[in-house]
Amino acid sequence: MPTTTGAILAGGLGTRLRTVVADRPKVLAEVLGKPFLARLLDQLADAGLKRVVLLTGYRSEQVEESFGREYRGMSLDYSVEPAPLGTAGALRLAMPKLFPSTISVGRPASGTVLVMNGDSYCSADLRRFRASHENLPPGHASLVLTEVPDTSRFGKVEFAADDRVERFLEKQEAGGKGWINAGIYLIDRPLVEQIPTGRAVSIEREMFPAWSQRQVLHAFPGAGSFLDIGTPESYRAAEAFFSRRAA
Repeated sequence: MPTTTGAILAGGLGTRLRTVVADRPKVLAEVLGKPFLARLLDQLADAGLKRVVLLTGYRSEQVEESFGREYRGMSLDYSVEPAPLGTAGALRLAMPKLFPSTISVGRPASGTVLVMNGDSYCSADLRRFRASHENLPPGHASLVLTEVPDTSRFGKVEFAADDRVERFLEKQEAGGKGWINAGIYLIDRPLVEQIPTGRAVSIEREMFPAWSQRQVLHAFPGAGSFLDIGTPESYRAAEAFFSRRAA
C-alpha cells in the first residue's frame, strides 16, 4: 500500500493508565521492552506503507523525541493538537499532512487515509482490508471489526449481509458474543473534509453513526486477534498477547 498514508491517533491523555504509566503518553507505554506505538508502526511497515502521520497531543514532544522522522523506511510526520480535539477533530486538523498531494488548486479532492487507534492492536490483514475498500465507490469509509466473547466493555457493531454498518450499540446496551470496532479505519478524503472544525469531535460517537445513516460506512469483519491497553488490567495482558504472537 505505498500510496496510502497512515495516521495513528496518539494524542490521548491515558487517564485510566496513570496508575501504571504516569510519566509518558500511553502510546509510549512499554510492552516487552518496546513502546506500544512501535507495534503499530511495525504493522504499517509490514503492510507496505511509506508515510505515516502521528496525531499527537498530550506530551507530544516525547513521541517525536522517541521516533523522530523515520521508522523502518517510512517517513514520519506529526500533527499536534493545540488542545484536545477528539479522534475526529485530530484527523480533520491533520488534513494538509494526510493529503499533501491533493490540496493544490485544480487538483481533485481524492485520497484515502488508513487510521489506527494508538491504544489498540488488531492483527488484521491490512492489504486485504485495503483491497476490500477499493471495491467501494469513492466517498466511503471502512472499519475493521473483530469478534469477542463479550462486547459489554466495548459496545457492539451491527452490520448487514452486504457489510454496510447499520448501528452501534453503546457499552450499556451491548453484551454477549459479537463484533466490535477494532480501531482500524480506511476513510476517503471527502468524508474527512466533512468533520466539523473548531471543536472537539468524536469519530466513534459522532461521525460513524452519521456515516452509517448515509450508508457510506462498511464493515470488514476480520479474524485477527485484538488487544487494547486502555486500562491497567488490559495493559498487563499485553506482554502475554505479544509473546503468543512471537511464538
